[in-house]
Amino acid sequence: MDALQAAAETAAPSGTTLKRRLQGRHIAMIAIGGSIGTGLFVASGASVAQAGPGGAIAAYIAIGMMVYFVVTGLGEMAALMPVSGSFAIYGEKYVDEGFGVALGWTYWYSWAVTIAIELVAAQIVMRYWFPTIPGIWWGAGFLV
Repeated sequence: MDALQAAAETAAPSGTTLKRRLQGRHIAMIAIGGSIGTGLFVASGASVAQAGPGGAIAAYIAIGMMVYFVVTGLGEMAALMPVSGSFAIYGEKYVDEGFGVALGWTYWYSWAVTIAIELVAAQIVMRYWFPTIPGIWWGAGFLV
């Protein structure tokens, strides 16, 4: 057993193990729930406005293919070495320890700013239907 795997096992609280109880439908619902949000509506409208319908479809196909290959690779690594923790462990093991640390902090930062991005996107969507109400009220209401 290598040092990284031993560290991952000792970092986990005692008595916890990975339970493989997720079925295909669970994974599909997690994927759908993670991809549908206010950003989908705002970003798709902006991409159609900038690139036109053909350009937007081509861009979505290209990005979709890239996301497919990244997620497939991550799934292969998770099947090869299932760990209890973040995917940054794979960056530490297969690339470099510093890369894994940077990957973990970047992932944390992306989720730390997500609430602000979602609030702004929700304000944009609500201002479309209710243009007389200031956006700050929508942001405060959604934050509560």
